[in-house]
Amino acid sequence: MDLQLKGKKAFISGSTQGIGLSIALKLLEEGANVVINGRNVEKINSVLEKLQKQFPDSEVSGIVADFAKREEVISLSEKLFDVDVLINNVGVFGVNDFYEIPDEDWYQYFEINVMSGMRLSRKLLPEMIRRNSGRIIFISSESGVNIPENMIHYGMTKAAMSALSNGLSKLTKGTSVTVNTILGGPTYSDGVAMAIEHIAETQNLTVEQMKDLIIRQSNPHILLQRFINPEEIANLTIFLSSPLSIATNGASLRADSGVLKII
Repeated sequence: MDLQLKGKKAFISGSTQGIGLSIALKLLEEGANVVINGRNVEKINSVLEKLQKQFPDSEVSGIVADFAKREEVISLSEKLFDVDVLINNVGVFGVNDFYEIPDEDWYQYFEINVMSGMRLSRKLLPEMIRRNSGRIIFISSESGVNIPENMIHYGMTKAAMSALSNGLSKLTKGTSVTVNTILGGPTYSDGVAMAIEHIAETQNLTVEQMKDLIIRQSNPHILLQRFINPEEIANLTIFLSSPLSIATNGASLRADSGVLKII
């Protein structure tokens, strides 16, 4: 299937690893021009070098910005023009006791997970509407629907992200622009991998044993019976990035392998 993404320009926040990098790879495979983002210039340059070798005929570049810092996000947005696909992927997560989370952490989670996507959408959506073409996709989580008791601050931001996305979709009425959200399930991202590898080492278990144990304890109903791979989230993202997805707008699409107990 030709997803009609050749020559389209895409920006992906938080894309030097994990789901963001998987999305970048899929877009490049489809012939899109990609702008990646990270907060570390050395990491961006390293990833760019690999991508440019793998896709020598594609246009791939990078912009450094720490999404915890408002001024850096604003500076980044001023460098973005003619973007056809905006993927709001950057985010932070953590397991914390509700009663021990300081106010500062709540504000930081909201700044990174919600305000970053708001600011980029505010900059790029009017241009998309003027051109009558564009896609905005928010990478959210099933935790924004079924809020984990030990990740309430994280779940709150993911619920807010879905609300923001749905509201923005109303601004696209009568155009060929769409705004959608993906509710990802438990995904074996780089951050999750690092945490699991550390826990496995302390408990004298293999990583595979630890992964299986965590899935059985925290998400026993997941239909895959394993963690979701980042590229499996990316596959849905690529379809939503395509002009072929025009009839899907204002939606929250699940890539959770049945974790959410709703129809």
